[in-house]
Amino acid sequence: MVALSEPTAPVAGDRRGRARQTTWGLALLLLIAAWASLATGAAGVSLSEALGRLISGEGLSLQDRVVLGQIRLPRLVTGLLVGAALAVSGAVMQGLFRNPLADPGLVGVGAGAGLGAVAAIVLSGLLPAGLAAATGMYTVPIAAFVGGWAATLILYRVSTRAGRTSVATMLLAGIAMQALAGAATGLLVYAADDSQLRDLTFWQLGSLAGASWAKLAVAAPIIAIALLGTWGLARGLNGLALGEATAAHMGIPVQRVKNLSILCVAAATGAAVAVSGGIGFIGIVVPHLLRLATGPDHRNLLPNAALLGASLLVGADIFARLVLAPAELPIGIVTALIGAPVFLWILLRRRGLLDM
Repeated sequence: MVALSEPTAPVAGDRRGRARQTTWGLALLLLIAAWASLATGAAGVSLSEALGRLISGEGLSLQDRVVLGQIRLPRLVTGLLVGAALAVSGAVMQGLFRNPLADPGLVGVGAGAGLGAVAAIVLSGLLPAGLAAATGMYTVPIAAFVGGWAATLILYRVSTRAGRTSVATMLLAGIAMQALAGAATGLLVYAADDSQLRDLTFWQLGSLAGASWAKLAVAAPIIAIALLGTWGLARGLNGLALGEATAAHMGIPVQRVKNLSILCVAAATGAAVAVSGGIGFIGIVVPHLLRLATGPDHRNLLPNAALLGASLLVGADIFARLVLAPAELPIGIVTALIGAPVFLWILLRRRGLLDM
């Protein structure tokens, strides 16, 4: 993927050293963001005072345990996992498509998950009483996850022939899938009542306000396994940057890399969208910025994308909580305000290539 490299690239040793420095810097940034997230909130609970009482042996008050342990900490962990999942998924998609403008939405996860969630909100009254009682608060996340996976499977089936997956066909089919899911979502929104419309708007804009340990117990293992799987794809994605034929001559199992990439992205993004709603631009902006800083080597890009994606989403969540306090701004609006200008900047930088 020569087009993704800087015009005058440093020697390999310098690039590796810069990548290590970036990793340490991003790890520090993540720690700062995590501390700020735990210390921020409408409730009058001081993190430093709570830690001081805990160290001195006083123990935490009931308010401290509820606010820090049941509200802020699961929200922080959710933000870390969702940010990492979206950023790493974006890096994998950009490597697979060999295009810096690719994002997880190209495999249909976002559109399918959105349709599933909207259907669950609008049509929840049609569910059997036993099923509704069994799923409870998991109804919307489960529907979003199933919708994302169903869309991905359909897209994969359309783009695969004789055991080989066409990336170009997947891109075009993904555009059609998003349009179809958008139309179906529009019909459901048209049929929704006022209370359902409020829920729909809140979910589609994205938020970490509904984070809980119960939801994390379902989503966290899926995201963690998917992220570990993507890091095993680094060598294959590096080979694909040179073209499929060259990668195959290098001994890289091209079709297996494609299959595992799509599987990991669908799992990570589907679980992330299920617990946070629609949050955009993380998957496009983070990998591109890191490529400019440390190069396109996925051995460095993927872990650094996880760190930066987690930090950015946690930082956006802090901003969303503070800007209209005590009210809360949907986090999808914050990421769009940050990501859209960067996305336009990327387009301007790449327009010579895109015109080709």
